[in-house]
Amino acid sequence: MVAQLGGQPIFILPEGTLRSTGKDAQARNIAAAKAVAETVRTTLGPKGMDKMLVDSIGDVTITNDGATILDEMEIEHPAAKMMVEVAKTQEDEVGDGTTTAVVITGELLKKAEGLIEQDVHPTVIIRGYRLAKNRALELLEKQAEAVTVNDFDVLEKIALTAMTGKSGESAKEGLAKLAVEAVKTVCTVENGKAVVYKDNIKIEKKQGGSLDDTELIRGIIIDKEVVHSNMPKKIKDAKIALIDVALEVKETETNAEIRITSPDQLQAFIEQESKMLKDMVSKVAASGCNVLFCQKGIDDLAQHYLAKNGILAARRVKKSDMEKLAKATGAKIATSLDELAKEDLGYAGLVEEMKVGGEDMIFVRECKNPKAVSIFVRGGTEHVVDEAKRAMDDAVLGVAAALEVGKVVTGGGSIEIEIARKLREYAESVGGKEQLAINAFAEAVEIIPRTLAESTGKDPIDILVDLRNKHEKGNSYFGVDVIHGTTSDMKVNGVIEPLKIKTQAIKSASEAAEMILRIDDVIQSKGGGAGKGMPPGMGGDMGNGDYGE
Repeated sequence: MVAQLGGQPIFILPEGTLRSTGKDAQARNIAAAKAVAETVRTTLGPKGMDKMLVDSIGDVTITNDGATILDEMEIEHPAAKMMVEVAKTQEDEVGDGTTTAVVITGELLKKAEGLIEQDVHPTVIIRGYRLAKNRALELLEKQAEAVTVNDFDVLEKIALTAMTGKSGESAKEGLAKLAVEAVKTVCTVENGKAVVYKDNIKIEKKQGGSLDDTELIRGIIIDKEVVHSNMPKKIKDAKIALIDVALEVKETETNAEIRITSPDQLQAFIEQESKMLKDMVSKVAASGCNVLFCQKGIDDLAQHYLAKNGILAARRVKKSDMEKLAKATGAKIATSLDELAKEDLGYAGLVEEMKVGGEDMIFVRECKNPKAVSIFVRGGTEHVVDEAKRAMDDAVLGVAAALEVGKVVTGGGSIEIEIARKLREYAESVGGKEQLAINAFAEAVEIIPRTLAESTGKDPIDILVDLRNKHEKGNSYFGVDVIHGTTSDMKVNGVIEPLKIKTQAIKSASEAAEMILRIDDVIQSKGGGAGKGMPPGMGGDMGNGDYGE
C-alpha cells in the first residue's frame, strides 16, 4: 500500500501485503460465500444428495447434514468462514435448518451482486434487506400456528420432517416416535412456557443390530463397565448412590515422611489403610444402596469390599453423566461419605451391565418420572449409525424448538413462497431504490422451493409457476411435493417445521449477508496462509491463495 507525498512514496503496509478494494473486494467475497452455499445446496430436502468428506488421514464421512459438511471442510477464505458461522449459529440455536440458512445467505449475496453491478450502493441494499427481514419475521409470526406438548401427532410430523432425507429413512416412523417421547419426558413448564433442556436427552450410538433396534431408555446409559468381576451384573429395584469422592486412601496434603523401623509397624500401617477403605465402604453400604456410581477412583480393595456387600459399582463416571443420573433417578450427588444418607439415594427399576458391540455398558432403566433420558441408536454399519444419530439429533432438537416457541409452520417451501409473495407487495409500498433490494430479498427466499423443485428431477420452473398461482389464489399451505414431483398441500402431507427454524435462518442469513456487503477492502498480511485447504472449485482464483491481490 503506497501513498504519494510530494512525489515521495510512503509505505504504510509491509511489502507482500495483498489487498483488494471496492467492487473487486465485494465480488471476491460474494464469490467465496456463493461457492460455500452452492456446496451444500444440493443436500436440501428429502431427495437431497449426500456428500462424501475425506479428511487428511483418510477418514470418510458420508452425510447430507449442512452443519457437518461445513464443519468437516477446511475452509480458509475469510468470507466463506462467515458462512460456516451462519451454520454453527443455526445448529446451536435450533439444531436443524443449517442448509436453509446457508443457502439463503448465498442467494441474498448473489442478488445483491446483481444490484451492485447496476450501481445500487451496498448501503441502500443493506437498508432494503433490513426492511425485508423485519417484514418477513412479522409475516412468519402471522402464518405460524400454535403447538403444545400434548399435540403428539403434530410433534411427530415435525420429527419426521426433520429426519426426511437422512439415511434413517427406513425406520423413521419409529425413530420419530422415540424423539417425541424423549422430549415430552424431559419437558418442564416454567412460567407457563414449555422448556426443554437439550442436554437432558443423551443420544448414544453403537453399531450392531439394525435401526429398528434403536430404543428409548427411561434412564441413562453409562459407557463404563462394572469395576469388579464378583459384583452382581443385574440389579432390580436399584437404590442408587452417586458420590463425587474417591474410595481410595488419600495422600497427605503436606509433604510428610513416614519412617517404619520394624515389620510390625509395616503390618499395622497396611492394616490401617485397609481399615480406612473398609470404613468407607461400610458408610456406603449403611446408606442402603445397592448400586454405586463414583465420579472418582475406587481402590482395588474397596472394590472387593463393595462386591462382598453385593453392590454394583462403576468408577470415573463423567461429570455430565453424573448430573444426568441425578436427574433421571432423583439421587443427590454426595461429596462426602459422612453425608450420604438414605434420602440421597435414587431409584431405577433395573440396572444392568450388557455387552453391546463388543463393549460393556451399564444401563440404568425404568426410572420413575425421569427428567433425563437416553436414546440408544443402533445400525448395521458405522456410517449408518453416525448418520442415524445426526437424524435423531435433528428430530429431537426440532421438536424441542417447536415446543420452546410454541409455534409451527408448513414446510416444503410453502412458507417461503408465501413470504416472497407478500414481500413483493410490501416492496411497492416502500418505493425508492430500497424497493429493488426488497424484491431481491423476496427472490432470494424463493431459492428454498426452487432447490426442492430441482431435486425432484422435473422442470423446476413449471413447479414454481404452479406454486405461485396456487398461493395467489389463497392456497398458502401449498409447497413442493418432492416425492411425487408436483405441488401439494403441505399441511395435509404432514410436512411441518418449527417456526424457530425459519426465523433463525432469516435472521442469520440477512445479518451475514449485510456483514459481507459492508466489506469494501480486504487487506491480507503476507504471513497468512491464504487459500490453502480450499475445496476445489471454490469460485474464481481463490483456490491458489491470491484472493487479496
